[in-house]
Amino acid sequence: MASNALKRIYFASDFHLGIPDSASSFEREKRIVRWLNQIQDTCEELFILGDIFDFWFEYDLVVPKGFIRLQAKIAEFTDAGIPVHFFCGNHDLWQFGYFEKELGVQVHHKPIERKLGSKLFYIGHGDGLGPGQTKFKLVLAVYRNYFFQRLFAFLHPSIGMGFANWLSHRSKLKTFDGNFTFYDEKEHLIQHCRMLIKEGSTCSYFVFGHRHLPMIFDLNETQKYVNLGDWIGYNTYAVYDGNTLSIETFESN
Repeated sequence: MASNALKRIYFASDFHLGIPDSASSFEREKRIVRWLNQIQDTCEELFILGDIFDFWFEYDLVVPKGFIRLQAKIAEFTDAGIPVHFFCGNHDLWQFGYFEKELGVQVHHKPIERKLGSKLFYIGHGDGLGPGQTKFKLVLAVYRNYFFQRLFAFLHPSIGMGFANWLSHRSKLKTFDGNFTFYDEKEHLIQHCRMLIKEGSTCSYFVFGHRHLPMIFDLNETQKYVNLGDWIGYNTYAVYDGNTLSIETFESN
């Protein structure tokens, strides 16, 4: 095991397991597990920032099949005393206790602030943050509504999950080509960071997924917006040594 001086905190997001097809998703899952194997000895804490699955819904007695290797590896982390945080994304927000109970992870439904090493962090998936996005925020409100969640749960899992997976496979991510556009100061998440800073936030790093564009963007001399990218086209993650955060790539495509 690595000494405490060599311990690191890791961040990753947007695996979107399940698309575009079973075979490529399975290869992506195995790649993610290889990455987790590589970092395990140096990992002090792991933050997974949402959209790990392209669709996930927990029924009372049923969860989606598949992705067992990733779940087993996460359980191995928590069994070894490594804290694992799972932030719900807009594709996998229907978490109702399975991951806490079976895998020992800490599930977050909203962004959090955490002091890590010498810096204060603001951490979240990033969906629905910032100004505008009226239609998207309306859809999120429906997804997060208890009544609509229970209504969906009345559907037989084969019907409900089948319909959701059909929608998932129509996603633009199915034909991902890495052609996401960065809008600089018009980015909703950058505008959200600006708002938090204006309100007095002293966070050094604002870390998100959701936008699929790996970057560290200077908000000012001391505060940075960080996007983790994804594992469909980039295989990127962030690593923090207690003072400095950097974006790294695992097995470049």
